[in-house]
Amino acid sequence: MQRNVLLYSLFTSLLICYCLSGCKSDKQKQRELFVFAAISLSDALTEIGAQFTEHKDIRVHYNFAASSTLQRQIEKGASADVFISASPIQVDALKALGLLEDESRTDVLTNRLVVVSQKNTKKNIENIAELLDTSIQRIAIGHPEIVPAGSYAKEALEQCGLWEKVKPKLIFGTNVRATLAYLTSGNVDMALVYETDTKVTNKVKILYKFPNETHSKIVYPAVILKNSNKKVSAETYLTFLKKPIVADIFEKHGFTCLSATSAK
Repeated sequence: MQRNVLLYSLFTSLLICYCLSGCKSDKQKQRELFVFAAISLSDALTEIGAQFTEHKDIRVHYNFAASSTLQRQIEKGASADVFISASPIQVDALKALGLLEDESRTDVLTNRLVVVSQKNTKKNIENIAELLDTSIQRIAIGHPEIVPAGSYAKEALEQCGLWEKVKPKLIFGTNVRATLAYLTSGNVDMALVYETDTKVTNKVKILYKFPNETHSKIVYPAVILKNSNKKVSAETYLTFLKKPIVADIFEKHGFTCLSATSAK
């Protein structure tokens, strides 16, 4: 009898410890956030994530890739709390599938599309039609079907009547950083990338900035995923992205913020 009582007490103690450890684990999970974000944001968001953790005690785990790649991962059930795309197209597609939290979408940033070359080049471009010059043999852009920067680049070249003419020169990157790497490694003569990507290396210089009217406005929307079980933390993160301290970080990396608040 006494032995049974002891065994029951031991079992009860272990059960309580298990439950308590489970609760603690769930609580710890609420202090983590999984953010899928366009790779062009990697440097800025890594810095911002550290600030967010310091201020809110919530650790941010990032998955950086081309926006369309992240879109497909989310469609296939990848676990994410927040998605920040380099284009509204991917967010619109996820919304159509009912994968986004209603009313959580916010446009955070904008960017510029530029033509860049290696820093030591003597070439200058005053008119974008100069891309047809025979001295320019290879030009890198993001693949228009998977990389928003490439989609904007194709749109701009089409608007300027150059797409079909320049197409034989094009080398396609799987994301905007891969596109830039073609240039910095010397495999192409020029590249069409975001202006912010020129901030990550001192090996390139900007030769030309596309006028905004040549392509759709470059917008980075952020949104909470419907299947997230950390929506409060996700909302806190999106609010944090609008704080002046974060705007300073984004602008340091070359982005233009679309909104900023003094929210605590």
